[in-house]
Amino acid sequence: MSQEIRNLEPKALWNKFADLNAVPRPSKKEERVIEFMKNFGNNLGLETFEDEIRNVIIRKPATAGMENRKAIVLQGHLDMVHQKNSDTVFDFDTQGIDMYVDGDWVRARGTTLGADNGLGVAAIMAILESTDIPHPAIEALFTIDEETGMTGALNLKGGILQGQILLNLDTEEDDEIDIGCAGGIDVTATAEYDEEETPEGSVGYTITVKGLKGGHSGMDIHKGLGNANKIMNRLLFDGFDNFGLQISEIKGGSLRNAIPRESQAKVIIAEVYDEAFVFDMQQIVNEIKTEFKTTEPNLEVVFEKMEATPAKVMPTIAQFYFVRSMYTAHNGVYRMSADFDDLVETSNNIAKVIVGDGQLSVQCLTRSSVETSKFDLANALRSAFELMGCEVEFSGAYPGWTPNSESEILDVLVPIYEKQNGEKPKVVACHAGLECGILGTNYPDMDMISFGPTIHGAHSPDERASISSSQKFWKFVLEILANIPVK
Repeated sequence: MSQEIRNLEPKALWNKFADLNAVPRPSKKEERVIEFMKNFGNNLGLETFEDEIRNVIIRKPATAGMENRKAIVLQGHLDMVHQKNSDTVFDFDTQGIDMYVDGDWVRARGTTLGADNGLGVAAIMAILESTDIPHPAIEALFTIDEETGMTGALNLKGGILQGQILLNLDTEEDDEIDIGCAGGIDVTATAEYDEEETPEGSVGYTITVKGLKGGHSGMDIHKGLGNANKIMNRLLFDGFDNFGLQISEIKGGSLRNAIPRESQAKVIIAEVYDEAFVFDMQQIVNEIKTEFKTTEPNLEVVFEKMEATPAKVMPTIAQFYFVRSMYTAHNGVYRMSADFDDLVETSNNIAKVIVGDGQLSVQCLTRSSVETSKFDLANALRSAFELMGCEVEFSGAYPGWTPNSESEILDVLVPIYEKQNGEKPKVVACHAGLECGILGTNYPDMDMISFGPTIHGAHSPDERASISSSQKFWKFVLEILANIPVK
């Protein structure tokens, strides 16, 4: 771990982040970070335990003079999104994140950084370890599997937490205070098909879409970024209609909550169309690049003739319905909020497409701050894929967080922010899945708020955390702790 990270200010925060990032912590594989966090709490002599789903809770008594303040819950999630560039050699299961300083930013070499939500977790750790920070009684809640299922929050039972106020440290713009968020649902379409023998006189091509920015499928969905799966489908659609292209396999995207950056397809065409196919495809690629020249300047599409032509392909009729269903399926912003300026209400991310060996799967994450709108879009996707004969499953649904503009803790945060920064914060709802809405189902009377340091490019290898913002965030947190309302 680079010493330059540990030398950053505030050192208490960045040293805990460095410690945390040395521990592999992929979603659904949090065993090592759970043990790390339990050892951390026990070594401080604090009450430390895990619940039935393996969330970790650490309790710290109030400092002298703060015993009459309301108890608070400081909350963050332990897991991180694992994404890397295709040319980066890295094993997330065994290696710690390789960080470096780039001006005002901390980055990782070719991978996600884990600042989402590692900086929030590190801040809580620093507070738990401190001996000179005034604070009320604290319950630190470290949830598991936030990124791929909200599993920890969904399974936290009522009655475990005793705090009256919850501070969620998991947002990514330091001038925002979040009082609401979107809910989500996974939409998965699957089907089987009988593969056909590749016709004689065929040639094989590998088509690769790469160089896209990717990003958070909620916070970045409105930015007009390219979706590798949708771009690939445009190419396949045209190649199929004009040259009889047939699909052997597709591997596109990776995680539901990450806008897909890359897709690769293996296809065949009749040898007689070889030159015309390449020429026509390049024309389409040029058109797509023109469309995305502002938002995706590094978009690249590569066509490589295969030495060995694939032996099996998708039947023509199955492919006809597949590429049309993919074209029909909505991706991106579906509806903007009528109640909050510039807030995406409902969206979908066509996150992962896998085709081959007689099976296909399309995985989506649909988000909305309005439950009825969430299911409206989910049913639209379901209809598009059922028309081609897919089975469609809804899973992993979680609720949004309804804004409470009369929150007592909000009335504490706003004047503190304004005094420290000379301007009012933006009080907003966000188009991402914060755990507050889920936690509120079993703790309906808990007053909740969410804020955090500036992090850009979350869920992609371009993820970076602002050093100056971390200093602003840390100062904000300390002042909030000193001003928690009395019981």
